[in-house]
Amino acid sequence: QVQLIESGGGLVQAGGSLRLSCTASIRSSSTNLMGWFRQAPGKEREFVAAIFGSGGHDGITYYGDSLKGRFTISRDNAKNTVYLQMTSLEPEDTAIYYCAGSLGWNPRAASAYGVWGLGTQVTVSS
Repeated sequence: QVQLIESGGGLVQAGGSLRLSCTASIRSSSTNLMGWFRQAPGKEREFVAAIFGSGGHDGITYYGDSLKGRFTISRDNAKNTVYLQMTSLEPEDTAIYYCAGSLGWNPRAASAYGVWGLGTQVTVSS
């Protein structure tokens, strides 16, 4: 059973940056596609970004429409790790950020991901 462990969350001022990391305990087909989602209090879980790490789709990325190019997802397959670099952070980015793994279907849908981390809190102060 694959486990995903997120790190890198914290408190940052508006305009600042953070880099989140998510490491998978083992290499598995269930992490062919790795994604980040976020959930703010009282809101639905929102797709942030995803990246393929195998096969003909290796390196292909997807982003949520609301991010305005501020976030960048990347992965290091040798380390079984995916990163989310967040810049120009805004108070509206405050949420719990979840890492998730998928076989590789429908990158923007949370229902397509079968493996989830516990989440890491990101708080952006104004």
